[in-house]
Amino acid sequence: MKRSRQKRRGLGSSAEQLAWLATGLAESGSRTEDRYWETQLSTLIDELLGGSDEDDLNAALDFLHDAGKSRAYEELVDFIESRSESAPGVAADHEILLIAAPVLAWSRYQIPARTVPPAVLANLRVHLEAHVLADDAKLALADFLFSPDQLPQGYCATAAFAAALGRAALAGSDLRIDTRGMPETAVFLSDTRYLLAAVAVPRGKPIFAWQQPGGSREQAFNQWRNQGGACLTPLLPGCATEVVLPDAYFAASRQGDRNSRPYSIRASVAFLGATLETPAANLRAVIAPFHDRELEEYRIGFTRRDSDHVVHGVVWPLLGPEDETSEIPAEIDEVLRDCGITDVVNLDHRFPLEYCDDCGAPLYPSPEGEIVHAEMPEEHSEHTPRHLH
Repeated sequence: MKRSRQKRRGLGSSAEQLAWLATGLAESGSRTEDRYWETQLSTLIDELLGGSDEDDLNAALDFLHDAGKSRAYEELVDFIESRSESAPGVAADHEILLIAAPVLAWSRYQIPARTVPPAVLANLRVHLEAHVLADDAKLALADFLFSPDQLPQGYCATAAFAAALGRAALAGSDLRIDTRGMPETAVFLSDTRYLLAAVAVPRGKPIFAWQQPGGSREQAFNQWRNQGGACLTPLLPGCATEVVLPDAYFAASRQGDRNSRPYSIRASVAFLGATLETPAANLRAVIAPFHDRELEEYRIGFTRRDSDHVVHGVVWPLLGPEDETSEIPAEIDEVLRDCGITDVVNLDHRFPLEYCDDCGAPLYPSPEGEIVHAEMPEEHSEHTPRHLH
């Protein structure tokens, strides 16, 4: 997801050094020079992560972004992510990697975030080791299915979590999560849950099955979807689910974010069809861009074809490098039509990023070109989740 930024008056010495090293790497002309910059970056980032110095990490990223040094920014964020998910310093003779297995879910009821029972955890271990991980991998699972609000917040917290799980992997055990004080999860129609784990392998050995001869991501995903998905379904009663290929923590999270956007549209069409007893062909979708200082997201308002009243809405956030030049409206249009909605209205007005003053819900575009609160018809309102996503 795009990172929220706050202006800072100046850089500390560590942040300034990070920005300089990342710029050097971005401008490097050879792999030999790359290795020098990469070693220096890794050492400094590890020091900042170990000292829980989140501010300097973010300050360097903000400086590069605001200075328009996009290549250096990408190099730095890649290094910070890779170091924070790899638990540096935990083991000299092993590589450790924090991995995530996202699960997309939708339901008329609350999507649970919950402790994973030992028997289910054991089954998940079997399928991860058999279908996703390399032969020599040691695995530790966190015994909780996390909502986005419950994931480690920030790079330093991610590094600490990866280290704890990594030590468990080296010890051959799983990690029990203390749920006391854990943030509550908002109720959305569709949302993502995360199974987190750490993998430890001897240095130089493959981590994933697709790194071994004869392996492939497609094969691993198909097997995980069929076997791992069946283990996860009982944890999410009353939910329709779709799994994402387990991968390195940040890569899997980004893929989960990408997949969640079309999934939320399909979930909404299914929800409206069941709740309103209305087939997709009798629905209308209104797509519009929403801006703050720059384009932040598209919002889709749903109505019946014979009415301008917005009954539901979906947010499609921009991710990574996406901006005004991206073909997002066409992508949304394709998903809607695949769902069976043929009445699609595209608005090109620059709408402000506004929310309801009373409940905080996003305001959605109407066919009349206004932004309004999505409200189900009164006779169906009791079936509607408290928040639309």
